[in-house]
Amino acid sequence: MAKSLVIVESPAKAKTIEKFLGKSHYTVKASVGHVRDLPKSQLGVDIENNFEPKYINIRGKGDVIKELKKEAKKAKKVYLATDPDREGEAISWHLSYILNIDEEEKCRIEFNEITKDAIKKAIKSPRNINLNLVDAQQARRVLDRLLGYQISPILWQKVRKGLSAGRVQSVTTKLICEREEEIKAFEPKEYWSIELIASNKEENNLTLKFYGKDNEKIELENEEQVKEILKTIENGSLVVTKIESRSRRKSAPKPYTTSVLQQDAANKLNFTTKKTMMVAQELYEGIDVKGEGTVGLISYIRTDSKRISEEAREKAKGYIIESIGENYYKDHAKDSKGKKEKKVQDAHEAIRPTSVDRTPDSIKDSLSKEQYKLYNMIWRRFVASQMEDSVFDVLNVECKIEDLIFKATGSKLKFDGYTKIYNFTEREDKILPSLDEGEILKIQEYNPQQHFTSPPPRYTEASLVKTLEELGIGRPSTYAPTITTILNREYVEKDGASLVPTELGIIVTKILDENFQKFMEVDFTADMESQLDQIEEGNVEWKKVVEEFYSPLAEAIRVAIEKIEKVNMDEETDEICELCGSNMVIKYGRFGKFMACKNYPECKNTKPIVSKIGVKCPKCKEGDIIMRKSKKKKVFYGCSNYPDCDFVAWNKPVEEPCEVCGSYMYEKYSKSGTKIVCSNKECKHEKIIEQD
Repeated sequence: MAKSLVIVESPAKAKTIEKFLGKSHYTVKASVGHVRDLPKSQLGVDIENNFEPKYINIRGKGDVIKELKKEAKKAKKVYLATDPDREGEAISWHLSYILNIDEEEKCRIEFNEITKDAIKKAIKSPRNINLNLVDAQQARRVLDRLLGYQISPILWQKVRKGLSAGRVQSVTTKLICEREEEIKAFEPKEYWSIELIASNKEENNLTLKFYGKDNEKIELENEEQVKEILKTIENGSLVVTKIESRSRRKSAPKPYTTSVLQQDAANKLNFTTKKTMMVAQELYEGIDVKGEGTVGLISYIRTDSKRISEEAREKAKGYIIESIGENYYKDHAKDSKGKKEKKVQDAHEAIRPTSVDRTPDSIKDSLSKEQYKLYNMIWRRFVASQMEDSVFDVLNVECKIEDLIFKATGSKLKFDGYTKIYNFTEREDKILPSLDEGEILKIQEYNPQQHFTSPPPRYTEASLVKTLEELGIGRPSTYAPTITTILNREYVEKDGASLVPTELGIIVTKILDENFQKFMEVDFTADMESQLDQIEEGNVEWKKVVEEFYSPLAEAIRVAIEKIEKVNMDEETDEICELCGSNMVIKYGRFGKFMACKNYPECKNTKPIVSKIGVKCPKCKEGDIIMRKSKKKKVFYGCSNYPDCDFVAWNKPVEEPCEVCGSYMYEKYSKSGTKIVCSNKECKHEKIIEQD
């Protein structure tokens, strides 16, 4: 009996789905991503023929295509089960072309999660390939090819080989460069704060902060203002003028979208966006769970939606009532006060567990450390989204001395609500002593403090993803590869968790901004994403969008070729070549910066650049700590006396030793800021040096 053929993208997914469908009736094969694409060696777009793409079978995919054709020929039915997004739809379209599947054939199946019920339900409801989705993907691919393949060669000619420009990557690099300019141009402003410690009649202390004067808030900008206030409070006392008691509710966050998952994983787990998407893909495609076999643990991971299905909502309700308590479940229907929700136009649900009963701890032994951390976060966020608000009793106290106002706020957790499940921060109640209006408080001490405003922080991967989403640049699936690309091209480098533009990134951004200004504008890039959405909705013809994009691009390219002058990035140093006595220069190569003799090609002496960080080696006490890069371009720190001294560390050492045990200390980025931590694991001394 002939079997039906199901084609998915990845071998891991194929293995999971074949288990659900059964080998007796179905054969499940993987295309291993795209099988057809534009050629790498040429533009691959026929500009004269209405931007017709020239697709070819991808080199190296011959054996995969041959096997798929063989299986399709003997199958009674072919189902295309690629990912439920534009890229997945395009892969199915290319597969249908290679396998000669009729355009009218209902061969496309779609599912939001890889579970037995979802797969079997999808098999019963095949549909036609959605050509609007395909066209949106084609438009994006052609637009990116036209820009990248025509601007990049200009950069090779004018700067150096190996550079690239891109519709999203270049604008992303520009954002990072602009933030660096803001930081350099920043001028700190002085401001002051005043704290008072006062006691009530029972001699219980209360800390208050200066608010203002004559019922108006005042910002203290200089020491003169502070001195005037201190004169008033020096020998005085406070009068309690107002006490307000109220309840404050805090609602649970919505389930994860792709971008918020990437941000939270960066902030809470220290994951890069690339790592987050890699681990999430593993959880989505299927994990071998003890006692169950291979099963997909989370729903589809590329989504802008915060919506969840009614079925998932009901399952969460049952779990919360049974396992946590009925008073912890929040009835969202009642919360909407009878108003109908607006129809959501998104294709997918939010990211959620496929079974709420599969708690993180119950399957911990089946997961890697990274898988457990990410699944735990996704599971808790989803369950919390269906739970009641947390409730706080808040007490606001206002006190006066003459016309000066000081305030204090206390809070106490009344009902933990969703934080019983989803609580990644430690919080302590701030209890104020018992007070009465009109009561006199005795001032025990006061503490004026001078501060200076801080420059805007550099982007981290989390804050960059948030900004890209807010500005409408790219889509969830593009954030991780975009960040990876600009790091690999060395337009940007990491300093701890911060993203810092390199000299190369600044130069390339300046060239692109001066010569292709329109295409480097945030609004233009965001508008292009909107037009791709319009193509997906079937409202715009894709080749028309490409034509409107290309006309100004072609003119800008023509002008740029003549206008841009060659950039010499060689930087002469004071270091002397030990072979010929000429000065050494810093050059950019395929693998980054290196030192080369100025007298090239007569002298071909080269050597790596040594980046000292100004810290002596804590092991040999003689060498300098230098920054190095591994083969995977990960920064680490080692001794300049290597191999005589084998000191090495992933974290950046600092000069000052631990004041507790004397071991060396190193910088470490955390949610609360940058801190220095003792390298001796038995000594847990640490201190924050830069507050976030």
